Amino acid sequence: MKHLSRRIIVFIFGGIAYILLEILHHGKSHWSMFLCGGTCIMLGDLVNEKKPKMSILKQSCLITAIILLAEYVTGLIVNVWLKLKVWDYSQFKFHLNGQICLNYATLWFLLSPLLIWSGDTIRWLLFNEAKPLSLLNTYKGLVSTKKTCKI
Repeated sequence: MKHLSRRIIVFIFGGIAYILLEILHHGKSHWSMFLCGGTCIMLGDLVNEKKPKMSILKQSCLITAIILLAEYVTGLIVNVWLKLKVWDYSQFKFHLNGQICLNYATLWFLLSPLLIWSGDTIRWLLFNEAKPLSLLNTYKGLVSTKKTCKI
């Protein structure tokens, strides 16, 4: 039950965070981004939970791939099949069918340590799990081959 509660909380947090990022960046969002964001954050947190010794760099690469796959699938559903025209990245270089692009892949990679830290912090605050690294130390993990020990 504890794991299910945690997944639901992380999903809701991720969905809200994703929508807020979209609003900050684009001035608008769409309900599908709540589902995509919640899924991305929940799966990213699952990577962090199941692979605790994996370096932050490797986790960030894997999380970025998960986010890109989720965005691509979401884009195919809402933009191509349902024709809702929520976004179109075809104006960017290095895009894939206008649904994902290298520009945002870089952004997701740079935000991945924040995602890792957020999941750790939620588990610490709400479920009495180990205290996470500071956000700064989590980001320092991008340049280290080891995951720094929790404080």
